Amino acid sequence: MDSEGPGLAPERGEVTRLLLAWNEGDPSAVERLMPLVYGELRTIAERHFRRERAGHTLQPTAVVHEAYFRLVDQTRVTWKNRGHFFAVASQAMRRILVDHARARETDKRGGHGRRVTLDVGVLSPEPIEDMDFIALDEALTRLKVLDGAQAQIVELRFFGGLSIDETAQVLDTSPSSVKREFRSAKAWLFRELGLG
Repeated sequence: MDSEGPGLAPERGEVTRLLLAWNEGDPSAVERLMPLVYGELRTIAERHFRRERAGHTLQPTAVVHEAYFRLVDQTRVTWKNRGHFFAVASQAMRRILVDHARARETDKRGGHGRRVTLDVGVLSPEPIEDMDFIALDEALTRLKVLDGAQAQIVELRFFGGLSIDETAQVLDTSPSSVKREFRSAKAWLFRELGLG
């Protein structure tokens, strides 16, 4: 269901409070934040790893820790709320996964390290066999040039695991606008990737 997602945790108000305290320079806020967001970050990472081949060299825990360290290292972000945090987290996870796919491709001749079966969940009801993960990232980069809002919606929904409502909250728009733009973005991506 579109309204479901990681944002339904009971600690959502506490996460926003800690993010605001972090903005104000409270160093203990960062330490208290991790236990509240770890489970949701892990769920997002595990969703991505269900799409990967068996024997993947990168594990969900490593992705969560790397993403969290990148988030904690953010010095130019003024956190607004938990939706904003998970939006930035989704960008960090996307970068980590794409960087790993590129490194795998470099290690293997012919680019065999970049193809995965993607259970694209929010993008398609059926898994997509032999999907080129790097091609998806490159298509999203092209979409960002054409329509930055649509690219951000795909990133939030696909990489961040945010629901329609959470995405609307992060982007300060209506859920119906998110649904419409997301539908359009999916159609464009599928054409661009030769999937339909």
